[in-house]
Amino acid sequence: MNLEDLGYNEALEAYRQEYGFDHHLVGRVTVEHRERYMVSSEEGEFDAELLGNLRYAAASKNDLPAVGDWVAISEYDEGKALIHAVFPRHTVLERQAVGKLGERQIIATNIDYGIIVQSVNRDFSINRLERYLTLCHAAKIQPLIVVTKVDLISKAEQESLLGKIRSRIADVPVFAVSNETQEGINALKDMVVRGKTYCLLGSSGVGKSSLINSLSGVERMKTGAISEGIDRGKHVTTHRELVPLVNGAVLIDNPGMREVGITDRSGGLEQTFEQIYALSGSCKFSDCTHTSEIGCAVLAALDSGDLEEATLENFYKMENEQAHFTFTVLERKNRDKKFGKMVREVKKYKKKTKY
Repeated sequence: MNLEDLGYNEALEAYRQEYGFDHHLVGRVTVEHRERYMVSSEEGEFDAELLGNLRYAAASKNDLPAVGDWVAISEYDEGKALIHAVFPRHTVLERQAVGKLGERQIIATNIDYGIIVQSVNRDFSINRLERYLTLCHAAKIQPLIVVTKVDLISKAEQESLLGKIRSRIADVPVFAVSNETQEGINALKDMVVRGKTYCLLGSSGVGKSSLINSLSGVERMKTGAISEGIDRGKHVTTHRELVPLVNGAVLIDNPGMREVGITDRSGGLEQTFEQIYALSGSCKFSDCTHTSEIGCAVLAALDSGDLEEATLENFYKMENEQAHFTFTVLERKNRDKKFGKMVREVKKYKKKTKY
């Protein structure tokens, strides 16, 4: 496997040369396991760990390698390597860290396309689709929507479901596929091209691993059958993994996400809810909250049927979530600043009273 099959390009090579890593091997992180990483390179696959200086210099966990990162490595034993540096990321796909207020969690890096996967059965939710879209837009990643398991419904039901998606979400390609019958797989394959990285996003059991098998043409990933009791596939993927395809494209599989929290990155909501932001420019008041104001263009569109109520409600919820995340981040920074000031004052006092 050559580096181009993993997505390597001229910009990465220029960085490698400029910063003196031309004597190191270059690889891409394919799996992350608690500060140990599997790294693929032209020389093969390595079980890699961080150089001490890289670990200690990291301001947070998000400065450490993540699946999708390009790294400079050196082999120190057969199949083992040290990571010396993480190359600059051109995109970072992230969400709110689960259970940690004001903190981000990197899903994957250096992604070109986010493939948002939902199945036609219990998982289906346009509100959730809009959440994933917001993550992609915030990261400047092109989204694709894939609806799986269409063999479970009739053609009429399929068209109705796709119509609901397209009425709420414009300008995003939508694919209806079946991993059982292979319906729609060829159309999706045409979108998966050499040199690009695609990240699968979706809940547990929607068929992400089966989709990788369909796109690759071989059984690359373990899959589970649909459970009759819960009407969805059994959760199989337990960690993020980068999977090179034979055509030179790269897929990243993810464990199912129960929570899709919005961070304070700008641009995500604006692009997902472009209609609402466009309408708000015609509101009577510049600080209109689109809740009860006279002359609100958003509420007028709601009354006329040009804007769906479910879209506006989801926008309110995600906007409030983003505002809360932003406030939490600022609150933490202020608290850390005050604590740092107190520590400096204590040190200064001790120095004065030492003798």
